[in-house]
Amino acid sequence: MSRRLRIDVFFDFICPWCLIGKRQLEHAQVQFRSRYPDVQITTVWHGVQLLPQLPAEGEPFADFYRKRLGNADAVAMRQGQVQQAAAAVGLVIDFSRIATMPNTADAHRLFERVSAQGNAVRTDILLERLFAAYFQKGEDLGCRETLLAIARSCGIDAETVADCLKGDGSPFEGFPGAAGGVPSFQFDRRLSVVGAQPAEALLGAMRQALKESDRERQSA
Repeated sequence: MSRRLRIDVFFDFICPWCLIGKRQLEHAQVQFRSRYPDVQITTVWHGVQLLPQLPAEGEPFADFYRKRLGNADAVAMRQGQVQQAAAAVGLVIDFSRIATMPNTADAHRLFERVSAQGNAVRTDILLERLFAAYFQKGEDLGCRETLLAIARSCGIDAETVADCLKGDGSPFEGFPGAAGGVPSFQFDRRLSVVGAQPAEALLGAMRQALKESDRERQSA
């Protein structure tokens, strides 16, 4: 019987560390597969709405971060740190194009609907397009028309997802499992890693989870 490893990831679209963490996880998975080619990996993404209190139309991005960090210099420093970490994993994050800190409830409802359809490839394409729309193109992920256009670009029939885009700012109630923050990675529901950790740390957690699973199977 082939061995399996399940990875649950908790994220929000507005968190750059979630995108960076996605790349780190992908790098870790490449290394893991080269060492354990017989292990089938299943990765499941769970949306977490970090800012459910935002109005449906969102808030001005610059104002939001100035209020959160205190002044423009602190914002520039934080954004520089994020961009440096992103560049290290081959990503470009363009904060200058982001005008709105969006309410991500509908984006999460869209992703949840598509994920439930069971097409892992399409789900990952949608996840990548949503991240890119926000962090590279500065698109408003709280806008219904934007979300439908992104869905269509992924080959998704808009009629199958339009009803989940409420547009009223009502909170997204996702899977309860990210109390420690995002990104959060759970390996076989045994081990948890919080934050955009290096690929080596994620690889270590994957190997440890597999080791514990093997031990249980052998003793059964």
